Amino acid sequence: MAKRADKRAGRLVIVSNRLPVVLRKRGGKWNAEPGSGGLVTALLPVLRDRGGIWIGWPGLTEQQAGADFEDVLAEASRSAGYQLVPVLLSEEEREGFYLGFSNEIVWPLFHDLQVLCNFDPSYWRIYRHVNDKFAQAVAAHCHNEDYIWVHDYHLMTVSERLRERGIEGSIAFFLHTPFPPLDVFLKLPWRVQILRGVLNYSLIGLQTLRDRRNLVQCVENLVTDATVEGDGEVITVRLSGRDVRVGVFPISIDFDDFAKRAARSPVEKKVKAIREDIPGRKIILGVDRLDYTKGIPYRLRSFQNALERYPDLHNAVSFVQIIVPSRENIPKYSELKTEIDQLVGEINGKYTQSGWVPVLYLFRSLTQTELLAYYRACEIALITPLKDGMNLVAKEYCASTIDENGVLILSEFAGAAGQMKDDALLVNPYDIEGVADAIHQAFTMDRGEKRRRMKKLRQGVQEQNIYAWVDGMLRAGISKELKNFPVLQDYLPQIEIS
Repeated sequence: MAKRADKRAGRLVIVSNRLPVVLRKRGGKWNAEPGSGGLVTALLPVLRDRGGIWIGWPGLTEQQAGADFEDVLAEASRSAGYQLVPVLLSEEEREGFYLGFSNEIVWPLFHDLQVLCNFDPSYWRIYRHVNDKFAQAVAAHCHNEDYIWVHDYHLMTVSERLRERGIEGSIAFFLHTPFPPLDVFLKLPWRVQILRGVLNYSLIGLQTLRDRRNLVQCVENLVTDATVEGDGEVITVRLSGRDVRVGVFPISIDFDDFAKRAARSPVEKKVKAIREDIPGRKIILGVDRLDYTKGIPYRLRSFQNALERYPDLHNAVSFVQIIVPSRENIPKYSELKTEIDQLVGEINGKYTQSGWVPVLYLFRSLTQTELLAYYRACEIALITPLKDGMNLVAKEYCASTIDENGVLILSEFAGAAGQMKDDALLVNPYDIEGVADAIHQAFTMDRGEKRRRMKKLRQGVQEQNIYAWVDGMLRAGISKELKNFPVLQDYLPQIEIS
């Protein structure tokens, strides 16, 4: 089976910071568990059973790895229908590359929160070294006929290292986060090095026109030998005798899969249980990773403001805020958790009545069944990031709302707002009273208007699904579509890992 996949010309190769599985020890042995996050959710249905390769970090350091972890990955590869290639990091590399440069510099900077950046020069050295490690793994497992597709801000200079190794084939890059405007990007001490690294890719994909405008402005002002041509969906940057294509490709989800799973019996039972626990009230739902870019404190203050100004909400709504733990060992995230805890306590302390607690707060990961059930049970989704590359939760919510009886309140600073602006209630997450007004508007909206809005939102997500996103990137990069990387029948009977 593996040999047959290896002989295929032009495989699809995904390179990302993390593998779609995480290795954890259970009973003294490594086990492969499904990964999480928007990138994994988006790409799993794309690569499954196509005999390609996914290269990434398996979640353990060189010091933790033993002889048996490769066997576990090999078994996971057989189940997935593509090869999982691990890139191991030392503890120092994990600290400097992932927790340091990626999450203390690039993440806040690209979300316009430069005041939170820690521009430690050692982070840059480690970042370049780890990008070189990833390039070594790619070069060892790929050839020029493969379509290499690198993902996200962790790996912006991988292509530069691959070009130095003589890899001349098509190498695409997709940035899942926003790209910052020039005045913010200028704060980065290694701004030119990052730009030149990114411009070694054949194709650069961004989420929105705003992100592309920001990137182009940075290139025009900081890369003196670059010229920009074109004004369509894909434009061209010319430099040093090379052409780099730059396009807008909004990422999405597998709409049909979400809708199908949302209709299954276990989800139906969980929806019924949730509504029995919150009887006679409309459910407002927030679902987020623990992250300061998600605007959770502003959202809680907006809900509090709505309760203050709209008494008809009392005992008539319940706000369910689900927060998935993330990066709690980073001080900023620990401080955020404390702030959220205090705000929830303050709201509930002031407004709780007999039989009614305004905010129901869950700080844990959810199973897929639980998540789909909350999507279906709620009548208002409150998705208000301060800034987001896309925000797939908004699309997941719409796909899962199969009865079309829901309202989406969405931050105008989420990438998804560009596609959903006509039928979602767009808000400025910093505008406490404006968000509170939107909550009340959604609460009082008649059923007919809710259905009209949600029907259009669902149609948009269905038409612009994950496969349309992939095909857009492939057509722009190598004039192919996903059908040119067919599913291998050998893999169909295998058990899924997600």
